[in-house]
Amino acid sequence: MTDNMRHALIVGDFADVTGGQAKVAIDTARLLADAGIGVRFLAATGPVSPLLDHPNISVTCLGQHSLLDNPSRLRAMLSGLWNRAAAQALETEIKRHDPRNTVLLCHGWAKALSPSVGPVLAASRIPVLYTMHEYFLACPNGGFFDYRAGEICTRRPLSSACCLRNCDARHATHKVWRLARAAIARGPGHLPRGLRDIAFISRTQRDVMAPHLPSGTSLHDLPNPVAAHGPPVDAAQNRDFVFVGRLAPEKGAAIFAKAAQLAGVRAVFVGSGPEEAAVRAANPDAEITGWLAPEDVQTHLSRARALVFPSLWYECQPLVPIEALLRGIPVVCGSWSAAREVVQDGVNGVIYDRPDPETLAAAIGTVDALDRFDSKTLADAVSPERHLARLTKICNGLLQRHAQQVG
Repeated sequence: MTDNMRHALIVGDFADVTGGQAKVAIDTARLLADAGIGVRFLAATGPVSPLLDHPNISVTCLGQHSLLDNPSRLRAMLSGLWNRAAAQALETEIKRHDPRNTVLLCHGWAKALSPSVGPVLAASRIPVLYTMHEYFLACPNGGFFDYRAGEICTRRPLSSACCLRNCDARHATHKVWRLARAAIARGPGHLPRGLRDIAFISRTQRDVMAPHLPSGTSLHDLPNPVAAHGPPVDAAQNRDFVFVGRLAPEKGAAIFAKAAQLAGVRAVFVGSGPEEAAVRAANPDAEITGWLAPEDVQTHLSRARALVFPSLWYECQPLVPIEALLRGIPVVCGSWSAAREVVQDGVNGVIYDRPDPETLAAAIGTVDALDRFDSKTLADAVSPERHLARLTKICNGLLQRHAQQVG
């Protein structure tokens, strides 16, 4: 019986790059395929990314709607609670694979697949590795963040305090629906109790989630692969303090806008979102570019004195700070964020302790004291090659354990 991975069944909500979670799933498919592993990619929603066009990758896309793009809100609500078609499709795919040399890699369920895939994962005849990209295995809103209060939430998920608190960014009724989905996931969905092996992408995520996972769960350290997307930057010659991402309350955009004004620096916001008006009001001199093509984002980063990452929630493994550091651009971030794991305070960035404009402004004021830094150690740690080596080691370990159990 073989105990080396020859095939991978990758499962996720999207077959296209709609965000970081989908990008990692697709990047993983490419890495494995380039290494000679046969990949089957199962996703609920399309379109299918051209990146999945590879001789070692085959795709099953169910052609469903995600929760947000479903024209029927009722159908979106119902399928988000239990997507029977997705569960049946996953069962069919699992039956096609040899448990001696195949590992199922699941990259989430909250945007389309629903908790219905949980029992299928729990009963899978092939080993399963579930990668956490958010906090939906515990928290109903997926972020341990109280959007109404604008602060990290420490309430126990599904406790009375959790159920009675309207923490949702939208409406109280949406929180009720999220509570129902979380209860279904925990109950008939067997999530997370049906998952034996879970990968975490940062120490912050591991520490936040560990109290909410079954005691017998095996946790695997598997940071996302990240590569530099541009040439090195001599940041000391630049003057822009750059924010990249959605202009949303939990991302701290308005706080940075005010902090930049207090610090007397030029603020550039690469992105768009509901806080655009608040950003303009806080700092009329700030530049807001809107959403840009990836190459144009890199152009703005090449002009950055520093990347400011003022996100108010834990995050999991934010990619933009890593991409900036790989190009030699310092990062300013909060001590509560997973971004701090790649920032050495006073060396390649600044870590501040309170999420308010005054504290952030003071942190921005210390950036000019930073010298050039070497990002080679970080580049090696997050390289696609290192990610592939970690992933295959984990998967081969799962297959060896499976062979011992059935042998």
